[in-house]
Amino acid sequence: MLATLPGRTQGLGLITEPLLKDLRLDRITYAGINLWATLMGAIFCFPAGYLMDRFGLRAVSTALVVLLGLTVWKMSAFNGGMAGLFLLILLTRALGQSALSVASITVAGKTTGKRFGARMGVYSFLLSIFFVIAFVLVGGSVSEHGWRVAWRQIALALIFVIAPVTLLFLRENFNKSSIDTENTSDLLAAGISAVSLSLGQALRTPSFWVFGLSAALFNLVASGLGLFNEAVLAEHGFDQNAYHHFLAGTTLAALGGQLCCGWLAQRRALTELMGFGLLLYSAALGMLPFVNTLAGLWVFAGLIGGAGGFITVIFFAIWSHAFGRAQLGRIQGTAQLLTVLSSAVGPLLFAKCAALTGSYTPILAGLSVIVLAMAMAAWRVVLPKPLVKPN
Repeated sequence: MLATLPGRTQGLGLITEPLLKDLRLDRITYAGINLWATLMGAIFCFPAGYLMDRFGLRAVSTALVVLLGLTVWKMSAFNGGMAGLFLLILLTRALGQSALSVASITVAGKTTGKRFGARMGVYSFLLSIFFVIAFVLVGGSVSEHGWRVAWRQIALALIFVIAPVTLLFLRENFNKSSIDTENTSDLLAAGISAVSLSLGQALRTPSFWVFGLSAALFNLVASGLGLFNEAVLAEHGFDQNAYHHFLAGTTLAALGGQLCCGWLAQRRALTELMGFGLLLYSAALGMLPFVNTLAGLWVFAGLIGGAGGFITVIFFAIWSHAFGRAQLGRIQGTAQLLTVLSSAVGPLLFAKCAALTGSYTPILAGLSVIVLAMAMAAWRVVLPKPLVKPN
């Protein structure tokens, strides 16, 4: 998952300002390029999942890392026009944010056996730690050496470090043949569906859409609020210093939420935990318009960070638990497609609301109600009990 950094909004954000200055681009043009690259790149989620189910995780994941590394290297030397820049950003989005995210989640889903909830909690915790370290290192390199050198360093790390590690050490504990012969009681004890569903069967279940749309809604809010976080807090009287402390607080709360959810997943149903996480998220969004003190800001940071930790872990864990492993790549690829599309739309909705009303409060209030409805749906949804093996 760390390899997806150059294809993510946060990763591209590290080089946005020097890139705009170097290539003499205006923000509106770049924002348009980024929006359409994100939307079109999301389409790669589904074929990536299919290829992983068809050819295996190790080969496909290694190839994706190498291709992303070559794309990042090419981008570091780019001096051309708009079409070339759009193609490069499209490829970083498609290979990084979309395809490699599906690969990472599928690896975790296919290789975790018993105590899968705890493993997913640790997985989520570690990826957060890795991203924080990467932000510091890449950000420092951009400041000291420029964005081109930083991007070349990332390309070299992808091709000569992450790709070989993936090729040498990635293993799949479960494959199609083992799924068919695995003891049913062992699978159920591991929290894995005893008989796998196909993608078509999964799409016909309410649980796929409840969890898929819940994660998409979370990404919509997180991307919109994340991009305009400083402006949202400034609307309530908080300065830049408070904003920076708020970011640190939410990060710590998210890490705690991930570990807590991983521990609880061994004892409580994932439907309940997703409902609880969404309930916390709804409460945080509902209280934000009324936050005007530092104490209130810290409560908000704890709620929204902890809720995000819960929702992230459940998104990683639910698919193999509910639908089995035979077509896990395709199922998770479709779910990832929903989250990528929603993350592209989120900032636009927040910006439109601020432009029309002069405030972010209306969209926060509306989204709070929608998230609450999804919390109730997640709490009540029944996971499928598959009886027929996919063709």
